[in-house]
Amino acid sequence: MVTVPARQGLEAVDILRRGAGDGVGPVLHDDGGDTLGFVVPPGTAAAWDVPGSTCTETDGRGLSLDPHPEPPVEGSDWLLPPGEADLATDPAVLRAALGEAARLIEAADNCR
Repeated sequence: MVTVPARQGLEAVDILRRGAGDGVGPVLHDDGGDTLGFVVPPGTAAAWDVPGSTCTETDGRGLSLDPHPEPPVEGSDWLLPPGEADLATDPAVLRAALGEAARLIEAADNCR
């Protein structure tokens, strides 16, 4: 699970959903709206190095492929639930989307 600040995560979801053929997997948001969590394939945490984000190895614990599962983390809810999304977001595609999102946010903040 890759966790990022909500603003960057929402931008990345938009970027991924507009992408040609690059799907986005299930995405969680916390009840406070501070973070988003992207489901990524097993093994991603070992090589994850994107500043401002964390990647936690879950080994599938608490995740369900049921189309309407309960969120695996208490105090969270699905932004994109399993069944409405690909099984997981490709880490390379997510890394690129998060980078683009960071650049868009920085540009928007510099225009103020």
